[in-house]
Amino acid sequence: MKTIEKKLYEGMFLVDSLEATSDWDGITGLITNMIQRSDGEIVTLKKWDDRRLMYNIGGKNRGTYILCYFKAPGPRITEIEKDVQLSERIMRALILSAEAMSEADINRETPLEVAEKLGQPAAQAAAPVAAKPEVPKKETVVPESSLAKATEDEEEIAVPEEMAEEENIEQSKEEEK
Repeated sequence: MKTIEKKLYEGMFLVDSLEATSDWDGITGLITNMIQRSDGEIVTLKKWDDRRLMYNIGGKNRGTYILCYFKAPGPRITEIEKDVQLSERIMRALILSAEAMSEADINRETPLEVAEKLGQPAAQAAAPVAAKPEVPKKETVVPESSLAKATEDEEEIAVPEEMAEEENIEQSKEEEK
């Protein structure tokens, strides 16, 4: 009989905040049972954060995210996903391969744990999203004579790539005539 290797997966489960608060053991037990039924082993399971949802899901506007790392055979992941879809207590779930993650990544503090250390709500403690760095536009060097048709000097100037492309299109149209 062939044994299937168990791989490491990361599961993010979204549940109703009120239900998570009132029945935390029941929710974690449900997730644990789903994974164990599919021949999986829990590595870690912890509350990631409680947040306002971008849009209502099933009439709920807040959700608790539960982060779970577990080992399971790859072909059995579809069974876990099906169990999640059939569950009325889990609103959403995302399961990803975590084979490339280190032990330090798995044990990293959650936004909720950081907030508790700082003594403030998790939403305020979350690290601000860094602004996307502005990437300079690529510039093409075009002889000045191609921009100003009747120039005697052949000085080269830097022109944004979009302008250079427009100029090349116009020149090719003129050459066709």
